Amino acid sequence: MESSHFSALQNKHAGLERRISEEMTRPSPDAVLIKDLKRRKLKIKEELAQLH
Repeated sequence: MESSHFSALQNKHAGLERRISEEMTRPSPDAVLIKDLKRRKLKIKEELAQLH
């Protein structure tokens, strides 16, 4: 159970990373959106660290 939760968090983290990269390459990136995505990514990273 815990390993599937860990995998799900890793997938969410990777998805957020992709979204951040995509947004940053747009002609007019949304700074507020990028900040929100980075905040969410950091929370997941912290949760992954606690599980590991």
